[in-house]
Amino acid sequence: MSFEGWIIFALFWVVFVTTPGPNAVNCITNGMTIGLRRSLVGVLAILTQASLFLLLSALGITALIAASATAFWVAKLIGAGFLIFLGVRGWLNAATPPKVTVHSGKSVYFRALAIATINPKSVAGYLAAFSQFVQPDVPVWDQMWLIVPTALTITALSYTGFSALGAGIGRAALGAVFNTWVRRAMAVCFIIYGVLLGAVATPGRL
Repeated sequence: MSFEGWIIFALFWVVFVTTPGPNAVNCITNGMTIGLRRSLVGVLAILTQASLFLLLSALGITALIAASATAFWVAKLIGAGFLIFLGVRGWLNAATPPKVTVHSGKSVYFRALAIATINPKSVAGYLAAFSQFVQPDVPVWDQMWLIVPTALTITALSYTGFSALGAGIGRAALGAVFNTWVRRAMAVCFIIYGVLLGAVATPGRL
């Protein structure tokens, strides 16, 4: 991955993990109810899910590259289309208030892991996003040493921040983070990324 490709990937990942969704709601709620220190267990669960999905994405991309360049190109177009879909759905749902469910500290890890795993954005989004930034002419595992630390660091900072917001300003954090226009701005970012990445969906461009 080139330096320019890494910058684009890092910027995309910032948008990907800071877009308000179930993980953010859960982290803010944990911060509100059990405090920052204990809520970090939930962040650890999200990082567990992220590590697993990054590994599965890399294996999937490796298989596509091995299968054919055409299959990889199609996957990139599907990925770009999915990003646009996420953006459109985010715009349409921007005015819908988040659901808050309070749980005890005992189930923080497994609840956060379950939410992260069944989150539609996570289930399909990792492979969709990942396929946009891998250079098929470079071994995938040679690129993972840069992709994985970048993704996990940004993910950790993002959800630790959501937890800290919940611990610091409580329910007001939900109003600030889930403001309709903030959510719509994030949705537009997804649409723009999808259009731009689809337009240059040629292997090896990033």
